[in-house]
Amino acid sequence: MAQGRKGNLNYRCPRCLMREIDMDMLYDRDKGEYYCLRCSFTGDEREVLRLNAQFRAKYRDRIKRITNF
Repeated sequence: MAQGRKGNLNYRCPRCLMREIDMDMLYDRDKGEYYCLRCSFTGDEREVLRLNAQFRAKYRDRIKRITNF
């Protein structure tokens, strides 16, 4: 999904990403948190980065060919 505006990086919604839906989050400057329009997830930057790191750890070996079990 392309980013709508220039500037800071748009984060992907971690809850939607776990369900393999690519949804950008919007930032609320008054509250200082990110929110998703699709699933109503809200969280600060640290929480979003933590959950996105969990997603990357889950799929880190996705492109590797594993021959030994």
